[in-house]
Amino acid sequence: MNDIQDLIKPDRGQDAIPIHLVNADGFDDFAINLSAGQRASLKGQKFEGKGYQVGIVPDGDGFYAVGGVADPADLSSWCLAKLAEELPEGTYRLAGSAAETGPGPAMFGWLTAQYRFARYQEDENATGPRILLTGQAGRLDAMIAEAKAEMLVRDLVNTPAEDMGPAALEAECEKLVKAHGGELTVTRGDALATGYPMVHAVGRAAVRRHAPRIMHLEWGEADAPVLAIVGKGVCFDSGGLDVKSATGMRLMKKDMGGAAHAIALAGLIMGAGLKVRLHLFVPAVENAVAADSFRPGDVLASRKGLSVEIHNTDAEGRLILGDALTRASEEKPDLVIDFATLTGAARVALGPDYPALMTRRDETAQALIEAGRAHDDEPWRLPLPDVYREWLNSDIADLANAHQNSFAGASIAGLFLDRFVGEDIEWAHFDTFAWRPTAKPGRSKGGAAYGLRAAWHMLKARYAG
Repeated sequence: MNDIQDLIKPDRGQDAIPIHLVNADGFDDFAINLSAGQRASLKGQKFEGKGYQVGIVPDGDGFYAVGGVADPADLSSWCLAKLAEELPEGTYRLAGSAAETGPGPAMFGWLTAQYRFARYQEDENATGPRILLTGQAGRLDAMIAEAKAEMLVRDLVNTPAEDMGPAALEAECEKLVKAHGGELTVTRGDALATGYPMVHAVGRAAVRRHAPRIMHLEWGEADAPVLAIVGKGVCFDSGGLDVKSATGMRLMKKDMGGAAHAIALAGLIMGAGLKVRLHLFVPAVENAVAADSFRPGDVLASRKGLSVEIHNTDAEGRLILGDALTRASEEKPDLVIDFATLTGAARVALGPDYPALMTRRDETAQALIEAGRAHDDEPWRLPLPDVYREWLNSDIADLANAHQNSFAGASIAGLFLDRFVGEDIEWAHFDTFAWRPTAKPGRSKGGAAYGLRAAWHMLKARYAG
């Protein structure tokens, strides 16, 4: 992938190819000023000003570009993304009215559109960078950091489990400390059995190659409001003894997507210097099948002191999150946010583009939804209904890890987690897919961040100081 720092630069009058933005309603007015040859060229390219269309207009010895957008005066995150994907290598700047307002949020899509995952093979379609010049130099660092966070999630999720196991997630946490300071504490292997018994139970079957662990990173001033970020790090999920089908396992390298979101968000928080005392918790395991796998019918202890009967070993992510959320609650946080690729039910309800959001407080949900909507990353709130809590009852333990019907699966998982968050603590839970099944402009097929920008902009507004 091209170095992201090279993809967008301050406009200091450098030579650049103009990009004219036009929509379908304004195309005729735009085309009337073109020569007959130029109009014929656009007609041959079937360019009509529709969204995500890209046109090349010959102009003497060179050319300029035309991009179709919904509204040239109101650029969304993705409206320049198709241009960044398809234009020839070169340096560009917006022309016309867009030159005055600048690309604004569309800088994000310009950057992310040029992402490629090429760890294991040469990119046959690789090109040189498409560089966008902007007069909004003051926004560059923040936008580049945001795009880097998105690309980090993609890289981590796209990497197969053999190369993205618990140790690799630990290494990502170490990178945060090296870049921003703070202190990292890691509890591994059998040492988890006393402090994090559910993390240990889920991960113990893979101890030989991919030993379970929990990372706890602390950063920030001791007297600042405590912010806890928790991410589910199931680096591969076979389903355990309730084993998944081959089709069900195919994408389970992405089951650490919650951890990827949490790590990326922590990097944004630390890089921007938010006025918080950050506690990042990443429980990391592989849910494997072996002689010492935990079993359906087992009763597990938990850090919270609650006993949990296992109705399904494929409902393991909520177990490791339970211990992590309990530990996060011990810091008496001002706010807890967790990310997890937790349920297929959320995907059935909302599809791949909307992360499910569950919160205890209406104002928390509203702040996250508004931040997401403003930055093209809108979550959709699902309920935590008291009437369904009884579905997690167990005959022999304090609660079960899964219910015995097919209703409200995402909310039931959220209700399980709710039992492990301290009483009266403000808490938000993202049940996020972390995967894009088909490509869209600026959004490649594969690993994807959903809810990351919503959480980041909500936190920035709350804790910027």
